[in-house]
Amino acid sequence: MSTGWSPDVHVSPLQVTQSEVFSQIQSDVLLSSSLWANIALAGLSALLFVYMGRNVTSPRAKLIWAATLMIPLVSISSYTGLVSGLTVGVITMPAGHPLGGQEVLSQWGRYLTWALSTPMILLALGLLADVDRGSLFTVIAADIGMCITGLAAALVTSSYLLRWAFYLISCAFFAVVLYALLTEWADAATAAGTDEIFDTLRVLTVVLWLGYPIVWALGVEGLAVVQSVGLTSWAYSALDILAKYVFAFLLLRWVAANESSVAFGSSDGTRTAAPADD
Repeated sequence: MSTGWSPDVHVSPLQVTQSEVFSQIQSDVLLSSSLWANIALAGLSALLFVYMGRNVTSPRAKLIWAATLMIPLVSISSYTGLVSGLTVGVITMPAGHPLGGQEVLSQWGRYLTWALSTPMILLALGLLADVDRGSLFTVIAADIGMCITGLAAALVTSSYLLRWAFYLISCAFFAVVLYALLTEWADAATAAGTDEIFDTLRVLTVVLWLGYPIVWALGVEGLAVVQSVGLTSWAYSALDILAKYVFAFLLLRWVAANESSVAFGSSDGTRTAAPADD
């Protein structure tokens, strides 16, 4: 199986140029298609979401729309960085790793994408549920911590054990996010009257987000059960398509059709009543 880097290229990882990485990506149909597919879908999603939010007027609904729109905008920027080779590098796997001593393409730019896009997903969900600012900050901070330590797990080459140590730390941050989505935020959504759509999006988010650490563990970065960078990339890309664009579409469709349900609430999680008719 391909590890994403040609064994015929006999250069030090530090000497690999962006052009060489770009050529390697383009020569791997499986890998390049996983990136181009996301660029195309992110672009189409951004245009669709602009159209879907054209009639949104209430401040809270506008915030949800803006946060949701940022998801494909961040993704198209990041995936363009990946396909160009700008945010892709070559690392040598440490001793003890199934591919120990081999040079492997590392798509570290994906973690940059997740560090910027997943907070927007959580911001939109938090606004939908009308959670308090403290909870919103805590969960988003944990999410960013999850992405940064995930990046560390992917890039550490000094020790195979430390890769897994960072992986477990990342999972601990993830547990904080899951706890909030499954308990506190669900209760807030019920109080806010948005529990029906929140429950749908919560299930979608939890199930799909659980797929990312599983792909990491089984893919090239972890146990290398799947040693193809292209297949691993497609697994991440498929999760991104569902967890970002499908999620955002469902949320914006509901907000556009039920704006009155989200119009009355406050940014600190204290809901206000709808003004009574005179």
